[in-house]
Amino acid sequence: MIAFVSGRVAAAGPDGAVIDVHGVGLAVQCTPATLAGLRVGDEAKVPTSLVVREDSLTLFGFADDDERTVFEMLQTASGVGPKLALAMLAVHTPNALRHAVASDDLTALTKVPGIGKKGAQRIVLELRDRLGGPVGDGAGGVRAPARAEPWREQVQMGLINLGWSAKDADAAVDAVAADLDGGETPPVAALLKSALKKLSK
Repeated sequence: MIAFVSGRVAAAGPDGAVIDVHGVGLAVQCTPATLAGLRVGDEAKVPTSLVVREDSLTLFGFADDDERTVFEMLQTASGVGPKLALAMLAVHTPNALRHAVASDDLTALTKVPGIGKKGAQRIVLELRDRLGGPVGDGAGGVRAPARAEPWREQVQMGLINLGWSAKDADAAVDAVAADLDGGETPPVAALLKSALKKLSK
């Protein structure tokens, strides 16, 4: 297993980054929150999990070791593959997922695209004794820094990592915010794609 990759961030996109490790560019799929902490040109050490399939080798990257551990644990539930596990971590922090599973909070789990009520019930049933309760500073929450609209910073950083100026990124974020109707905020990945569409017009 590749436990982590360490090197210069060569590129970053909506779904992942490329880390230059001694001249070899390793593509790493990450959550938007993890990508927000990676700047092109900077050195980075990213905890990783390698998923091996018959036709592919896919490297997934995380903000820390705890996020990687939860990612791997989620996949022990039937019906949960790496893509869905990553989507769960894109919406919720590791502690929020522990709390949702421990407290049978199906509503929180069904906020993840691809998880319906039955799937949420199965995840709770199979993972309750494996994930355990929240650790550290409490239950955590939906994936976000402590700000009024945390997605703004994550989307802005994503756009800057893709090469857009801070001014253009701010304008695109404002345009996306104006489109929101005040209801439930979409996942950061969806917001980032909307911002990219605004910039490409």
